[in-house]
Amino acid sequence: MRIAIAGAGAVGRSIAAELLENGHEVLLIDNDPRAIKIDSVPRAEWLLADACEIASLDEAGLNNCHVVVASSGDDKVNLVVSLLAKTEYGVPRVVARINHPNNEWLFNESWGVDVAVSTPRLLSALVEEAVSVGDLVRLMTFRQGQANLVELTLAEDAPVVGQRAGSVPWPVDSALVAILREGRVLVPTADDPLEAGDELLFVASQEVEEELAHLLSQH
Repeated sequence: MRIAIAGAGAVGRSIAAELLENGHEVLLIDNDPRAIKIDSVPRAEWLLADACEIASLDEAGLNNCHVVVASSGDDKVNLVVSLLAKTEYGVPRVVARINHPNNEWLFNESWGVDVAVSTPRLLSALVEEAVSVGDLVRLMTFRQGQANLVELTLAEDAPVVGQRAGSVPWPVDSALVAILREGRVLVPTADDPLEAGDELLFVASQEVEEELAHLLSQH
């Protein structure tokens, strides 16, 4: 894929390096000459420009990008970049970094954001995930308020332990997408049995999270 990253700070450069390793084309955009550190990610394309200006985004060829990542340290910039990417260029997938949790409510499809990533929220979720068994933990939000990536580690006495994945009456608007078991990632099939200690990853609407937690955790 061709991916444009607005914000070439430490976060943007790290994302770029990872995406290049995975075989994607990456363009880094920043308006601060001090951020243009070509030697740090030499395989990326670089553009010294203001990603909040249409002329800059035209020069960047955003109409040919599959993904735009708004990764600057300024939430206002990330929102403007996201909105322009979606409304002016029709970029299929827009990922935006949230720097300040108080601004999280803004990062939704009204501003062109498909996936909002809040580092404080993600870190707190991972802390919860590390210490919680039997509790549903929200890891990430897709299209704010519409779908979430949630995780639950099955306790020994969870009612679904021993059942086949396909026989569990999962709530509508939820999907079991992966089982993490003993260091392996399993793509679940209907015949896979659920075991105590399994980490279950779901994509689920916010409305059914409580129902899902009740199904997996009731005693």
